[in-house]
Amino acid sequence: MISPCILVCSLDPASGLCMGCGRSLDEIASWSSLGDHERLALMESLPERLQALNASAESSSSTVGGDAA
Repeated sequence: MISPCILVCSLDPASGLCMGCGRSLDEIASWSSLGDHERLALMESLPERLQALNASAESSSSTVGGDAA
């Protein structure tokens, strides 16, 4: 069974998504019971989720410790 897991299991507190694979806890828990079509459809959405997570993390880190003029 294919899996998007890259063994970087850390949840983003704001979105509730895994920072490694982009899945929610519910999606991770139900992964083995999903059909092939469901898994593939979910995997197709993960790159966009991860891109949004990375953009959000970069935005947050640029405001932390920024200029306090």
